[in-house]
Amino acid sequence: MNERPTKDESGLSSRLPTYSRYVVVIPVLGLFASAVTLTVMAAIETAKVIGHAIIGELLKKDAVLEFIELADVFLLATVLYIMSLGLYELFIDDTIPLPDWLRIHSLDDLKNKLVGVVAVVLAVSFLGSVIKGIEPQALAYQGVGIAAVVAAMGYFLGGKKG
Repeated sequence: MNERPTKDESGLSSRLPTYSRYVVVIPVLGLFASAVTLTVMAAIETAKVIGHAIIGELLKKDAVLEFIELADVFLLATVLYIMSLGLYELFIDDTIPLPDWLRIHSLDDLKNKLVGVVAVVLAVSFLGSVIKGIEPQALAYQGVGIAAVVAAMGYFLGGKKG
């Protein structure tokens, strides 16, 4: 008789979902490397700006603008780090010691943390535009665009809670 072998419960087919989650290590490492790279680049640029400011090569307004733009880069690095950490917690190991405010147990937790940081990045970007003194009409368009994005993020978050 041609009897089909039964699938072994401990075989590859039953273990594949367990091990396939480790594919997420690739974006985790990529996001972490991106966060570290941006942080180092911004730190080096910060030291340069401080040096230029100390020797008087920068006007106060220009120094403020430079530091706001650097804050934007540091915030973006933070977003990348939170994404890396969140994916790691969700897919690989959720027992790593973190403060409560950084604990991520679901995609909604990750989404909420990211939306908050993205809103701050947008606000810092807008502040940089204000300090640059860009044309009022362009500034208004940028402000309306940022407000629309923040409103959409708020609607998205609010719609999922209720």
